[in-house]
Amino acid sequence: MHAATTVSLERDRAGRRNARVLALCQALYTSSVSIDLTLTGLVGYTLANDKAFATLPFSLITVAAALTTIFASFLMAHIGRRAGFALGAAVGAAGGAISVHAIFAHSFWQFCCGTATVGVFQAFAQYYRLAAADAVDTPLKSRAISTVLTGGVVAAVLGPALAAWSRDWLAPVTFAGSYALVTLLGIASMALVLAGYRNAPAASASSGTPAASAKPGDESSARPLAQIVRQPIFLAALANNALGYMVMMFVMTATPIAAVACGHTIGDGARIIEWHLVGMYAPSFFAARLIARFGVLRMIGAGIALSAACGAIALAATDLPHFYAALACLGVGWNFMFVGGTTLLAQSYRPSERAKTQATSEFTTFACTALASLTAGQLLARFGWSVVSASIFPALALAACATLGFAWSRSRANAAAAPSLS
Repeated sequence: MHAATTVSLERDRAGRRNARVLALCQALYTSSVSIDLTLTGLVGYTLANDKAFATLPFSLITVAAALTTIFASFLMAHIGRRAGFALGAAVGAAGGAISVHAIFAHSFWQFCCGTATVGVFQAFAQYYRLAAADAVDTPLKSRAISTVLTGGVVAAVLGPALAAWSRDWLAPVTFAGSYALVTLLGIASMALVLAGYRNAPAASASSGTPAASAKPGDESSARPLAQIVRQPIFLAALANNALGYMVMMFVMTATPIAAVACGHTIGDGARIIEWHLVGMYAPSFFAARLIARFGVLRMIGAGIALSAACGAIALAATDLPHFYAALACLGVGWNFMFVGGTTLLAQSYRPSERAKTQATSEFTTFACTALASLTAGQLLARFGWSVVSASIFPALALAACATLGFAWSRSRANAAAAPSLS
């Protein structure tokens, strides 16, 4: 028992170290994506002959991430996460370089290729939080996830500033310098992973989850994917990750355009998004403590309620305070749903099932996100901001139903187990 405890403590210590390294990687990745979020629409508009395609380069980031995420999961199952994360960062660096060349050559389609390549980086980076969760025992999983996401806080604030600071690095060609910075951030992330991250075996699941009965590395214990995805815990995790992300991206994509349409300036729209990004990542500093105190399901419930409050506030008025309040609620709500959903996801599979389960969850999340980013502008243009704001309620209701379904199944399992323990 003493030896097992010592091994567990050493594993958790290594897991916490990896989480800190991945938090720095998250900061570099978020800075890179923030630059793309800030500038890609403008650059696309400048390069596109048909201005209807101006937002295509930005949408391709999410589409490429969705198409790559399954491949990334299975590749890292074979070569290890250290090599996979380094490869993803290297591809992101290449995407920045392609974008720089495209801007110099004034080639719209090369620019699309560059932004899509950055999407590949995004697909690998989305596994940072899962890698941190897999490396520690269940009581520490939410803390590890939150640690990784804190890396996005500073980057969310600095990203737009970095985009503005670097846009004239390669003057007189505007914006090329910002994408050169994307390349440097990718290289820095690759170096950090290779220097500081170490592959770690998956830690055990809690005794209350279906994953608990498997022995680490026992491939014969792997269940069919259809059985895994029917679990209430997986359905709740997927609903909060995918639908929470979908709602967030849907509203965030439409917000800058809606703000300008409501009489506010482009700068106002940018600042609303900047503080929304802070709302997305800042709660990670205390999310794990809230889960430890109130439980993951109450945390998720609060996230769903805050996301719904975003829609209600947005429907109430279109002045700047309402835009700021709505997007702040959306950011914090997304964080609570995402951290809570990821905590449930990390408890839904056995070590031998990790690659296929995570790939299924991440692909679904990115597919929903891509759909949201592609449709938000069209819905806004055709029906207006109020319809966009109201459209999020059905998705949030579905997430709430999935969460309540898991809560009910867990209470039944606990009630059934009580007589056998007495």
